[in-house]
This record gives sequence, structure tokens and C-alpha cells, in this order.
Amino acid sequence: SAVPIFKKQQTADLRLSISILRSNGVLPASGDIQAQTEHLANQRDNVVEDIAAGSAVINFKINRKLLAQVCKIIIDQSCCVCGCGCVCYRYVLQYNTSKVFSPNIAKKFHAGHLRSTIVGNFIANLKESLGNKVIRMNYLGDWGMQFGLLGAGFSQFGSQEQLKENPLQHLFEVYVKVNKAAEHNEDTVLAARDFFRQLEQKESGATSLWQQFRDITVSEYGRVYERLGVHFDVYSGESFHQERVQEVVRRLRKRGLLKTTEQGTGVVDLSAGDQSNVCTVLRSDGTSLYITRDIAAAIDRKEKYHFDEMIYVTDKSQTHHFQQLFQILQAMGHSWADRCHHVPFGLVKGMKTRTGEVVFLEDVLDEARARMLRNMSQSKMTKETDDPEDTAQKVGISALIVQDFKGALQGDYKFDWDKMLQAEGDTGVFLQYTHARLCSLIERNDHVDASTFDPSFLSEQSGVSILQHLLRYDEVLYQSAQDLQPKHLLNFLLKLCHLAALAHRELLVKGSPQQVAQARKRLFCGTCSVLANGMRILGIMPVDKM
Repeated sequence: SAVPIFKKQQTADLRLSISILRSNGVLPASGDIQAQTEHLANQRDNVVEDIAAGSAVINFKINRKLLAQVCKIIIDQSCCVCGCGCVCYRYVLQYNTSKVFSPNIAKKFHAGHLRSTIVGNFIANLKESLGNKVIRMNYLGDWGMQFGLLGAGFSQFGSQEQLKENPLQHLFEVYVKVNKAAEHNEDTVLAARDFFRQLEQKESGATSLWQQFRDITVSEYGRVYERLGVHFDVYSGESFHQERVQEVVRRLRKRGLLKTTEQGTGVVDLSAGDQSNVCTVLRSDGTSLYITRDIAAAIDRKEKYHFDEMIYVTDKSQTHHFQQLFQILQAMGHSWADRCHHVPFGLVKGMKTRTGEVVFLEDVLDEARARMLRNMSQSKMTKETDDPEDTAQKVGISALIVQDFKGALQGDYKFDWDKMLQAEGDTGVFLQYTHARLCSLIERNDHVDASTFDPSFLSEQSGVSILQHLLRYDEVLYQSAQDLQPKHLLNFLLKLCHLAALAHRELLVKGSPQQVAQARKRLFCGTCSVLANGMRILGIMPVDKM
């Protein structure tokens, strides 16, 4: 593996663990491990400049000229680590989905949706960067009793005129009013159940209203996704799988999995006697539940997309739901259920604007842009840009993403406007500033032809440190692909920015001899390219000026 770089000391380029060789059967597991280490360390060739035996590890220093040549390949192929653009696996990636944090029909995009969106987008970008085919799916909460409430409430509190003026805001207000009414009026609850029953039976009045609300919602959400730089290949939803639900029920009954309780509900017992793991799949009136529709959706996607793997990205409160979903699929005889995975994430605490407690995502994006625009106007280092608002929006969104991706996804984190938008430290602003600075350096030295260069002129330690760090790029992408955690790639890019800042001060391009200038410019071009590609995988759109 590549060795992490430290500013204040020189390190080896690569490290080999003898214990791993023993456990994998490459070396005999018995015998003196240190003797094996020292024996291997005595093997030499012209690829390696220096070999040193440590405690059950061997440290390698690669020939400096070869190191630069190897990193040239990494730089040139930074958009696809295998370098071939091949299609390796087919993934269905469902994000923006959960009972709590999925975008629901007729509801404004809540700030809580942000995490599902950006985590799912990162995983999709990562899989694609490694040459895989990814179907990006937005799974809307467009069915269920919450829509029964809204449908019943619209006849009482709704207005088509207000719906045209401010669609999601009006529907949100209707939803709040009908929920309050349902707390005190049993007739409202009965009306909601009746409306949902009409939907399941496809009665024209109910389905027409539902379709109108769904179309409005998808259109409104599209604007928010565009601001985030996110796209979806498929807009799906629970409603798409209604017809398949009855087929699922028949299959469960045929396999003897579906039981009816004394209350009349349909359940699947996954517990072998432990009542804590009995899953309800039908209400007593025969209508479907969230998990029933998820079972139907999973089967439909396997048949439609022939995926090698399906990934669900939701908050961690959904863990038990997906465990039950995968168990039921297995019990139904679907062997591919073990290739369905849930990627859970924690909650964001304290995300709010200055105006109140209820936080809609557009309000957060607007405030991030406004704060960033103010910071840019007050900074002496900010350069004039063609579209300051667009730059502020991109930098503000990158700040949101970096703050979110710093830790493990399953952990909760506290949202902090001031820390998030700092220009110094490991922030999204620092990433964008470094990229813009590298772009400026390359543009100022446009007269230097760096299409060919001699790697031997990259001998200074600050330049070599960048080359050493770039050796880890494919390793970091592979590590990220294994556990689907963005922190590995983010930390790699932030370290690259710190190394680039040091090299920027020490390795002048302007005024240097031609061959030195060519090599240094090539180093900065490569650093900029890897940084930009890594940022795009994280879901950050790089800016050229700021």
C-alpha cells in the first residue's frame, strides 16, 4: 500500500506487510517472520531506489524518475482508475428514500433530504468513475395513508388558485391543517382512509388529483436537484408497484409465509418464535404497507434492470426495515437478495436558517449562497468572476458537502454555518480556493508547453511529496468503493490541497529554465486534474475563479 505523506519528514513510497503475505499463503505461515522480512528486503531491482526492513514490513522508495512516470499514468487516467472505461457491474442505486426523509408528493424539499441526496450522488459518481453502469433512482413517497390525508384535506382546505401561485407551499399548508384536524376529528381520519381506498381501487377522481400533485412535486424538486448538480435516470415511487403488490401477497401465501392475526392484519414471521421480528405486510382492510410495496419494487427492478447489486441509501432508523425486506426476499426464494445492501447515515443536528425552526432545503441553499457571496465580497483574495452568484452557490454547496462528508456516514453531526464557510482549514471553501488557484497558475503560464516533460526535473521534496500522494489515488477510490464512505476520498483531496499549497510557494514556473518550467507546470496540471475529478466524484462542481 502507498504510505501516507507527512509534511515534516520524508517517508517511503510503498509499504509491504509480511503478515498479509503469510495469511494469504504467499509466504509460509510458520517460521521467523523477521527473517522472512529481511530476506525479502535483500531482493533488489532497478525499479526500487531504496529498500528498508522494518518490524514485519518492508518500506520501498521508488526510483524518482519512474515515480513521476507512474504518476503521469495516474494523472492521465484520473477520470477512470482502471483506465479502460469498461462496464464492470450494473448497479441500481435508490436514494432519497425512507419513511422519514424521502421526498414525498406534495411536500416541500426538507433540509433532511440533503444527506440522502448527496450521499447517494457520491456513491453513484464513485461507481461510475470505476467503470460501472449505474441506474440512479429517485424513489418518491407518493402513496400511503399520508396521501389519503392530503387528498381528504384538499377538498376541505385546498384552493386550485393558490395551488397555481405557490404549489408546494400551499400543499404543505393543507397538510398541516388536515393533520391538526385529524387529531381531534375521527371523521377526518375516516375520510383519509376512504380517499386512500379510492386510490388503491383506481377511482378516477382520486387518481386525477393524485397525478396533479405528483406532477407538480416532480417539477418543483427538479429545480432543487439542478442547483445541487444532481440528476436521476428514473423517477420511481411506491405507486408504480401497486399492481405488483397483490402478486407479492399471492406468492407469500403460496409459500406459507403470510399469516393472518386476530386483528386481521397480514404478517410474515421472520423470528422463529421471537415476536419482535414479525413483519406486518397488510392492514386489516387489505391495503398495502411501505414494506409490501418495497418487496414488489425490488422484484420488479431485478426483472427490469438485471442488476448485479442494488443499494438503498437512507437514514439509519431504516436499518431494521431493510433487514426485514432482505429476509422476506430470501424467504420468497430470491437468491439475489444477498446482493441488496442498505447504506445508512446519521442525522444532521442544528441545521436551520436565521428565520425559524422549519428548514426547507431551498432556504438552506439560498442562505449558503448569500453568506458565501458576502464572504467573497469582503475577502481581499477573491478575484472578480463573470457570475459571482453562481460561484457563491457552487462554493456554498461544496461547503455543505464537505462538512457532511468529514466523518463516518453513520454518525450524527452538528451543523455549523461559521465553520462550514471558513476559507482556511479543511473546508469546501479551501478545496475550491485551491482548485481556482491552480487554474490561475496554469492560465498565467499558458505559454509553457507541458505536453511533454522530463520527470527527472521534479526532484524537489515538495514536488515529490505530491507524486507520492498521487500514488494513493486509485487505492483511495478502491477503499471508498468497498465501504462506500466519502471520507477517504475527501481526506485524500484535502491533503492534496495542502501539498499543492506548499509546492505553489516553492516551485515557481515563471522564470524557471524551460525543462524545469515544463515539469512543474505538468505537475500542477496533473494535481488540478486529479483534484477536479475527485471533487466531481464527491458531487462538488469545481470553480475556476474565486
